[in-house]
Amino acid sequence: MYKVRVEGGFSSAHNLRGYKGKCEDLHGHNWRVEAAVAGDKLDRIGMLMDFKLLKEKLNALLETLDHKYLNKKKPFDKINPTSENIARYIYDSLKLKIKGLSSVTVWENNTSSATYEE
Repeated sequence: MYKVRVEGGFSSAHNLRGYKGKCEDLHGHNWRVEAAVAGDKLDRIGMLMDFKLLKEKLNALLETLDHKYLNKKKPFDKINPTSENIARYIYDSLKLKIKGLSSVTVWENNTSSATYEE
């Protein structure tokens, strides 16, 4: 099995509803996002997927989250914009555009991340 990964990022603000602690207050992150594609077959030139194409698809989606207050953006107006839910949202959005998408990992800082994969 082959796996190709790219990273992108965005900056946004959020607060966690129902959370008791600092994160219930409005705050921001410089989010780092990794998208991975997996498969067992390479194309005729020996690639699973072109890094450039994967980065373009990821960055186009991240642009819609950049410099936004996530709690006001669907679906986070209804569900908490936790790292876990953000990873799932990005995964579900990219899955429609990227064949073989295997996982999305979202870091809210250098030491804390959440991954969604099917």
